[in-house]
Amino acid sequence: MGLEQVRRDWTRLGAAEPLWAVCVDPAKRDGGWDDDEFLASGRAAVDPAVARLDELGLRPRGGRVLDFGCGAGRLSNALAAHFDRVVGVDISAPMLEQARRLDRSGGRIEFVLNERPDLSLFEDDSFDLVYTDLVLQHLPPELAEGYVREFARVVRPGGAMVLGVPEGERRTFKGLVFRYAPWPLVAWAQKTLLRYPAPMRMHTLRTERLAGLLPQSRIAASDEYWGGDHWRHLRHYVAVGG
Repeated sequence: MGLEQVRRDWTRLGAAEPLWAVCVDPAKRDGGWDDDEFLASGRAAVDPAVARLDELGLRPRGGRVLDFGCGAGRLSNALAAHFDRVVGVDISAPMLEQARRLDRSGGRIEFVLNERPDLSLFEDDSFDLVYTDLVLQHLPPELAEGYVREFARVVRPGGAMVLGVPEGERRTFKGLVFRYAPWPLVAWAQKTLLRYPAPMRMHTLRTERLAGLLPQSRIAASDEYWGGDHWRHLRHYVAVGG
């Protein structure tokens, strides 16, 4: 699967079920997310992460933030409460339409379509923080790793990253299915049995590999957080250039 397939899948998801595709909850299918509730879920994720940056001494003051894989802007709005400017980047045009509709920042968020396998839209050292959560897992590993290298390029020395990724599958039935079942079978089950508008691939990115992709940076903390019964997720707090 290449980037074009990712674009097609997330364009379909963004057109059919944008809020649910960002926050998959069986109870929220068919337009079940209320806009305010959806945005509140973003604050519930971002506010503790920003507090953790403070605790680690990594939080940029003011500054410009890249929300990579912003989807419908759930986290972008939450980040705008803490930082001066937010740039939300996504590959799905319908998702970005929803993000602009839900923008509560008073014009401090810019939403940008990026269909490239890199972040060449942005100059070196042009952000104080890169924030991404539950996004890299949906990309083929080589693409995800390329974007991580790009994060290091676009964040200024002394800036930070917050990277939420699955460390591994849980040893549950669902976790073992994702680990061992052939992808065509998983995709068929998602589309036919679970009625996904498009399949959602999942990949892990282990801490050791992440550190190897960021040789000039330091992972200051790796905290376990929500992972459902499929995955063990870690949120990595990265000091750039330190």
